[in-house]
Amino acid sequence: MSREIRRTMPLLSMNIVMQLTELSARQIRYYEEHHLIEPHRTEGNRRMFSLNDVDTLLEIKDYLEQGMNMAKIKKLFAKKNEPVSTDEPNLSDSELRRIMREEMLQAQRMQKSSIRRGDLSRFY
Repeated sequence: MSREIRRTMPLLSMNIVMQLTELSARQIRYYEEHHLIEPHRTEGNRRMFSLNDVDTLLEIKDYLEQGMNMAKIKKLFAKKNEPVSTDEPNLSDSELRRIMREEMLQAQRMQKSSIRRGDLSRFY
């Protein structure tokens, strides 16, 4: 069983999570209402939390202690859960070489050194 599967398994009851996080049941339900956590529900409708849920609750608690409000925390979590997209298109090697040649020629004309170090890393 992989580590990620173990961390997502709903194992902990509300009482255990309250002891681990030092949060009240009302606080935990509040964070659930705001979709910051989504504990598993048993057939009897009891909440069961995973280790990832506990980590999230502790992270929320830390943010609140740092003075963040719930709106800011919700934005932070929404941004964290967004898929990562790169603004720069994937360039082929020939396109990258052409762009670098143009930049180097332009830099020589201006008597400056300008090299895209991040783009050059694939050639090392």
